[in-house]
Amino acid sequence: STAVGAGAVEGDGFVGPTRIDVAPFFSGHVGMPNLLELFNRHLGGPIVVAGQSARVGWFAYVSFLALISISLGVLNLLPIPVLDGGHLVYYGLEAIRGKPLSERFIELTQKAGIAIIGALMFVALFNDISRLIGS
Repeated sequence: STAVGAGAVEGDGFVGPTRIDVAPFFSGHVGMPNLLELFNRHLGGPIVVAGQSARVGWFAYVSFLALISISLGVLNLLPIPVLDGGHLVYYGLEAIRGKPLSERFIELTQKAGIAIIGALMFVALFNDISRLIGS
C-alpha cells in the first residue's frame, strides 16, 4: 500500500513536466514556430537519454526505465492516428457521426500519423547529434 502510494507520487513527478510542456500545444496557444522551438529544446532521442542515464548509478538507471515507461504511456495517448490516442479520437468521431469512418479516411490519417511519428523521431535524433557536436 505504501509502495503503491510512493510509486504514484514518483510517477506524477515524471508525468508532470510532460503534461506542462504539451498542454499549450493542444490548447492552441503554441503556433508552429513556437512548437518547433519547444521540440528543439525538449525533444531528445536515444543518444541523449542513454548518455544522461549512464553518468549516474543503478538507482538513476532504474528511475530512467520508469521514466521511459511512463513517457511512452503518455506519448501513446497523444491524438496521433497510429497511436492509441488516435484510436480514441476515431471512436469519438464514430460516436458523434453514428456510423463507422470510411476506410479511406482511416488509411489517410494513419499515413499522416506515421509521417508525424517519423518527423518526431527525426527531430529527436537531429537534436541528439547537434547536442553531441555542440558539447
